[in-house]
Amino acid sequence: MGQAQTLMACEVTYAGHTQTVVAHPVADPYPVPAVDIAGRFRFKPIVVGDDRRIRRVLVYVYLETDAQPVLIQQAKYLPPFPAADASGNIAITGQQYLYAGALERELIYQCHLKGVAP
Repeated sequence: MGQAQTLMACEVTYAGHTQTVVAHPVADPYPVPAVDIAGRFRFKPIVVGDDRRIRRVLVYVYLETDAQPVLIQQAKYLPPFPAADASGNIAITGQQYLYAGALERELIYQCHLKGVAP
């Protein structure tokens, strides 16, 4: 049986709705698009590297405004990463709670790496 494909899965919750945003390893992080979250936020997880070696993990979160998206969080995670749990997932971000905008809208997310070689 072959090794599982490396990816990062992020569970993103806004207004009681949770969606999974998946990021596969890339060599160039710049063209990776942000994912729309209910027209209120943009979520951009990036895994830089390949299936054999993850060089860094980046997470950008933007508040959607009339003028332009506004960056509200930028996070970088570098190896060595924590040990995998029993299911082989590596918790990268922990549970994050972000509040932004005039109404202090809440976005919750957490990301896990999957299929990373030991």
